[in-house]
Amino acid sequence: MEGGGDGDGGRSRAEAIMRELERLRAEREELDGRIRLLESQLRLGAAPLPPSAAAEVEPTGSPSSSSSAAADMISRYRRHLLLPQFGLEGQRKLSQSSILVVGAGGLGSPVAMYLAACGVGCLGIVDGDRVELDNLHRQIIHIEAYVGQPKVKSAAASCRAINSSIKVFEYHITLNASNALDIMRQYDIVVDATNNLPSRYMISDCCVLMNKPLISGSAVGLEGQLTVYHHNGSPCYRCLYPNPPSSPTSQSCSDNGILGIRVIGCLQALEAIKVATAVGKPLCGRMLHFDALSSHTRIVKISRSSPTCKVCGENPVFTKEDFVNFDYESFTQSPMSKNSTTRSLNLLPENARVSCRDYKKVLDSGRPHLLVDVRPSHHFQIASMAHSINVPLSLLEEKLPLLRDSAREVSSRRDGRQHCPVYVICRRGNDSQVAVQILRENGFLYASDVAGGFESWAKEVDPSFLLY
Repeated sequence: MEGGGDGDGGRSRAEAIMRELERLRAEREELDGRIRLLESQLRLGAAPLPPSAAAEVEPTGSPSSSSSAAADMISRYRRHLLLPQFGLEGQRKLSQSSILVVGAGGLGSPVAMYLAACGVGCLGIVDGDRVELDNLHRQIIHIEAYVGQPKVKSAAASCRAINSSIKVFEYHITLNASNALDIMRQYDIVVDATNNLPSRYMISDCCVLMNKPLISGSAVGLEGQLTVYHHNGSPCYRCLYPNPPSSPTSQSCSDNGILGIRVIGCLQALEAIKVATAVGKPLCGRMLHFDALSSHTRIVKISRSSPTCKVCGENPVFTKEDFVNFDYESFTQSPMSKNSTTRSLNLLPENARVSCRDYKKVLDSGRPHLLVDVRPSHHFQIASMAHSINVPLSLLEEKLPLLRDSAREVSSRRDGRQHCPVYVICRRGNDSQVAVQILRENGFLYASDVAGGFESWAKEVDPSFLLY
């Protein structure tokens, strides 16, 4: 019995010692945490607090409020602070920087969200469009509740929801030569997330005139690219492309679709952070190319700033006055926004074109004819007109024998008439004109273009036709 009692007493003493050790370890961890906080406050005392944290400090300079702001900052950005290459100094620089994101679409969405989350001091967002349903699959900053409302309002709400401590400024306008100088001069860094040719030239020119680094990204289809212009000797956009393409070959997401655009947007945000904090090696004098289909990435060297460039060269002749008066849409022969008038080709004489209303009369009359849809086959699968033949423009010359056979079959139903009327339609009325030229040169003398394509058809004749 006595031996058993001694054993119980030994176990009780051991348990008491273990509890005391746990209590002391907890106290030590708490003391270590307080020491680290005080040490960080000493380091912060040598540099200004981030604007958001400084706003939280009481006017009396209360130690408790200062400690709270510093603790909040450390708690939020601790994963940044642990990086030896970034640390407290990198976070401080980022919190004091101001970055303008031009465009709140597929590229601008991840850029703005990432910058807000990482703690940029001041974030400006420029976009003149409103949120549409077909934006939501790729423009991840927007939600269904904001459909129909300005994109900048939706984007700013998302950024503030992520990080209420940063300053976010909204510009519900289309950035153009008349307002760009006034807006850009307020920011340290500019991110071009517009993804259209005239804006690319305009934003680059403005950054040179304002001496701002430019993080430029673009994406269309399954490919994207990224570089940093006008920074550490890197060229401006005009250095690489003094003149736009001589023909309307520039692609757009609305024409060619898009997938994987968020990858480029995230990389743009990362480049902006690297430039703002002077951490790492930004893509100056280098361009990153990304293939979403293969997930292949490559980086190529690009030329340095051209000494003969009229904007950033050794003897620049392009002034702020020139910039304000420059017509970028005419220069590139492409629209700056979807609200701009889309450039239409005018390749055919009037007798080779019919309006959508006139073609509707042909349909209603029941007169035999051939309707050729020259859109790509995957567009044809989305929406098409009954009894039309799909021959993509790229395959038209190869398929001429097939069209001749179809035309002869239609002619046999036209009461002995020899010729077969051929009407050609496309999405917007440009490719169909090119197709009619090819057909007429190859013996289809009665081929006509349906002017304006399906976009005009939906507006003028059949509003229920599915536009995409």
